[in-house]
This record gives sequence, C-alpha cells and structure tokens, in this order.
Amino acid sequence: MNDEFKPDHTFGFHTRAIHAGARPEPSTGARAIPIYQTSSYVFEDPESAAAYFNLQEYGNTYSRIMNPTVASLEERLSNLDGGIGAVAFASGMAAQSAALFTLLTPGDHMVASSALYGGTVTQLKHLSRKLAVDLTFVDPDDLSAWRKALTDQTKILYAETIGNPAGNILDIEAVAVIAKDAGIPLMVDNTFATPYLCRPIEWGADIVVYSVTKFLGGHGTSIGGAVVDSGEFDWSNGNFPIVADPSPAYHELEFHETFGGYGYLMKLRAETLRDLGGAMSPFNAFLFLQGLETLPLRMDRHVGNALAVAKWLGERDDVSAVRHPAMNPKYCALVAKYLPKGAGAVFCFDLEGGREAGQDFIRGTRLFSHLANVGDAKSLIIHPASTTHRQLNDEELAAAGIGPGTIRLSIGIEDADDLIWDLEQGFARIGTQQ
Repeated sequence: MNDEFKPDHTFGFHTRAIHAGARPEPSTGARAIPIYQTSSYVFEDPESAAAYFNLQEYGNTYSRIMNPTVASLEERLSNLDGGIGAVAFASGMAAQSAALFTLLTPGDHMVASSALYGGTVTQLKHLSRKLAVDLTFVDPDDLSAWRKALTDQTKILYAETIGNPAGNILDIEAVAVIAKDAGIPLMVDNTFATPYLCRPIEWGADIVVYSVTKFLGGHGTSIGGAVVDSGEFDWSNGNFPIVADPSPAYHELEFHETFGGYGYLMKLRAETLRDLGGAMSPFNAFLFLQGLETLPLRMDRHVGNALAVAKWLGERDDVSAVRHPAMNPKYCALVAKYLPKGAGAVFCFDLEGGREAGQDFIRGTRLFSHLANVGDAKSLIIHPASTTHRQLNDEELAAAGIGPGTIRLSIGIEDADDLIWDLEQGFARIGTQQ
C-alpha cells in the first residue's frame, strides 16, 4: 500500500481487495501491476544465483516457480484470507492436488466430505489410488462421522465451506477442533464463499484452497487456483515427516525448522510446484487481480440476486425443492455464524419430471448461459447429473445431493427481475413438451 497510509491503521476488506499486493512499479511509476511476461530472470551474480536455488535467499529464478505478477496475486489472496502466504496454480484442481501431494505419502489416510464438487470427488479417488493413500468419505453434517473415520494414519480432513452443489454448510469450527485433537490439518475449499463471505482460517482451518477461476476472478476469462496457508499448524508434531524431516531434494533442508510457519508453503512452491509444473500464467494473474478489485461489490450483488431467485422458485408448485442454504432450517444457524453477508450465489433446485424435464428447462432459457462453470458475473445454468457430476454413480449422486431433475444455478449480477423472467421461459418450455 502507499507510503502515506498509516502503518498502524487497520484497512477494510474493500480497500485491501484493491491495494493489497499492489505497489506502483518503481522504474516507470505505472500504477497498474505490470504483466511480467517472462520465463526467467537475470541474476545479479553467481553467488546470488546459487543462494536463490539453495533457498538461502528469496528471489526470482524461473516463472514456473515464481513471478512478480503472480506474487502480487498471492499476496492479495493471503491478505484477504488472513493467511501467512499463498501459492497460485494453473487451475483449482492443480492447487488442490498439489496441496495434498505436498503432505501425503503412501500408506496415509484422508477423510473428506461426501458433499463435494464431482471433479473433486473423482480427483481424490484417483489421486488416493495412485498415491496408495486410503480415502474415506463422510457426511459433512455428522460430526461423529468425522471422528469415527479417523485412524492412526489419517493426515488430513477435507471439505467445502458451501457444498457443491448440495448447498450444505460446513461447521468449520467444530471440524477444526476434531482435526486439532488428532494433530492433523483441516483443508477447506472456500471457492463458493470467497474470503468476502467467509474466512475459514478465522474459524480454525489450516489450509484454504480456491478455484480462482470462479468468483475471485469473476468474469469467466481465465483458469487458476490458489492455496492459502494459515501458518499456524505445527508440521513438526511427529505426524508429518514429509514436511519436517530433511528433504533429499534440497540437500537435506528441513523445511519447517528452516522456514517456521512458512515451511509448508515453501515446500509446496519449491518442490511440488517446481516438479509438477502447474504454474499460473502472469497474464491470468493480472486478470485475477482486476477481478479481485471488485470482489466485495460483486458478491453483495450475487448473494442478493441469488436469494431473490431462490425465494421465487420456492413458491412454485412445479419445484419440489430449493436447496439454497439460507432457506434450509438445518443450516440457518451455520449461515448466520459463518456467512452473515450471504450464503453464496450457487444453489440447486429440483424439478418435477426428472431428467427430461431438467433438460427441457435448460433448452427454454435464453439469458442464462448453459455451461460448466460458476462464479461468473453472468448467470449460469447446468444439469449436474448429465454434466459436472456425470462420472458419479447413482449412489454417489445421491450422497452429493443430486437428483435426476436437479438444476444448478450460478446467479450473476444482472437485474433479478430479468433472471426470474428467463427462468419462467424454462418452465414454459417444460409445459409445451408435456
């Protein structure tokens, strides 16, 4: 932030969404963060180059590992989430897999919510099989199930703040206590909430992951992901030799002892990102920085529109269920606790008539875009059972809260009356096909 700002002043979220990680470029005075479109960097001298590669000094070596534009995005995300730092990746799935790859070894066990994005369920199943890691899915609402699933080999608990697409709300603080008692981290996907609506680290989460593609970017232009670390977890508690013990990849460097609270992030960047290569491009980082500047303004509009549309759907006889968290008595207390500004803008509703009715409904809409994404300024619609969650069997679909007539909406920032008008066209299309 600018030098004239008082260093002892606590800045608000809106201000930090614009200024965190952003400084005028010193050589030109450019106010916008430059796009450092470079693969590599000239070293000052051989000694500095060696120090960078030995992690004895922090500096740019190669854009697969770090880049000034990407670093600005990482700083802003960490600031908004209340973390100690962040590492950006080429996609949300890349961020998620890298975060897990960094701390899991063959024979480990992880416990995950069953109410997850279908792509995440698939990734966890295949990743665990390839890594020889045991995986247990549990009902995220059942705290006793989380405890019962723990074993001596359990290394992480994983869940989403707002389940995709079932709309369940995770009791973050309660699950964080379970993780803390077991001496393992809680990792939370906060994509649907964003740090504007909820900051899981404040409720005890240790690692937060994002698909930056969604609300954080906000305009459907770029793919990206990020991992934010609280810096509070003790990786030297005996359960994580992969992070705490000497690393053969860095001349027996002990990441946690050397870097303290930054140990996990440094290993994530210096080993996992370096070796797997899922780096975010500088241009995408630039676009995400632009999106973050309007995040709080957009989210207020998103959640207001979503609730208005959900209430309208709830009054229709041809809708069997509306699964907006704020309209579910089961989650009202958790919404008030964790999401006081709004329970997100992605929710599902169930049509009478099943799969055929769902597909006809989508054919009838015009303003909603039929595509596999969420978190756009434009409103989006999809039929999960035949698209995003198609790889799941009937049992897994039911566990994820998806039926044959389930429609998922991602409500944008248009006029709510226009969105309701368009949905009426979908209902009219069903009527003409019966």
